[in-house]
Amino acid sequence: MRVLLVLLLCLPAWVHADIYQWQDVDGKKHFSDRPLADAKRLDIKPGKVGYAFFRVKTVYDGDTVVLEDGRKIRFLGINTPEVQHRDKPADAGGEEAKRWLIDALKNSKVRLEISAEKTDKYGRTLAHLFTEKKQHLNLQLVEAGLAAVSIYPPNLSYVNELVSAENRAEQAKLGIWGRPEYAVMPVSSLTDAGHSGWTRLTGKVANIRRTRKSTYLEFATVQGRAFEARIENKWLDLFPDVDGYLGKTIEVRGWLSRGKGKFSMLIRHPSAIRLAEK
Repeated sequence: MRVLLVLLLCLPAWVHADIYQWQDVDGKKHFSDRPLADAKRLDIKPGKVGYAFFRVKTVYDGDTVVLEDGRKIRFLGINTPEVQHRDKPADAGGEEAKRWLIDALKNSKVRLEISAEKTDKYGRTLAHLFTEKKQHLNLQLVEAGLAAVSIYPPNLSYVNELVSAENRAEQAKLGIWGRPEYAVMPVSSLTDAGHSGWTRLTGKVANIRRTRKSTYLEFATVQGRAFEARIENKWLDLFPDVDGYLGKTIEVRGWLSRGKGKFSMLIRHPSAIRLAEK
C-alpha cells in the first residue's frame, strides 16, 4: 500500500508566513517565500482584530458563521463538506462538522485573527477563530478529521499546524478520511460526469506545460477525459520544485472544473499535492 507524503511542508518561512513581492519589467506582480533581490516583504503575520470576543449568532456550516454584529465569517485555511442548501443535498460529513462547531461554541465567545486578506470576494470576513478557552477552532476541526486543509495564498497563517493536524487525522482515518466518498480516485477513472465537490485524484504527471499566467501538470490517462492541475505562476515560488513532479505519481486535492474537452484542478498551495511513495 502506498503512503502519501506531504512535499516539503515544513519550510521555515511558512512558520512565520513571510511572503515577498516584486514586479517584473511588464509590471506583473510576483510572490515568493524567499527574500529575492528588489522584493518587498509583505506583512501577513496573524493579526488580532482587537482583543474583543464576539458571540456567534448563527452557525451556517462547519466553516462559516455569522456573529451577533452581523458579520459573516469564513474560517481561513480549511474547508468542511457542504451542508444541505436549498435543493442541493449535503456532502458526506457536512452535518457532522456543523454539529461539532455548534457544540464547541456553546456558552462561548470567539475572537478573530486575520491574515493577509480581510475579506473574500463574497464580502465575508476571513479569520482564524479562537474561543475564550484559547481553542483554535480551525485547527480543531482539522484535527477531528471534519475539515480538509485548504490554503489560499497569501493567507498563510498557521499552515504548518494545519498540515500536521491533517496528516494525523488522515493516518488515523478520522472523519472524512475514513469515508469512502473521499477516498483517492485514479485520474483514469474520470468520466464525462466528472466529480462534484472537493475530491482527491491520483495519477502520473506525463508533461509540464507553461503559459504566461500558469503552469500545468498534465496527467497521463488510460481512458476518459484528459486532466491537468494548474498552478498560477504568481504563487509558483511557494512550490519547492515543480519540475520534480514530472514522471512522478502524485495526488492532488481540490475542486474539478471542466473546459475545452478536459478536466482541470486549480492548485493554490503545495499542501494540495502529495507524492506517492513506492
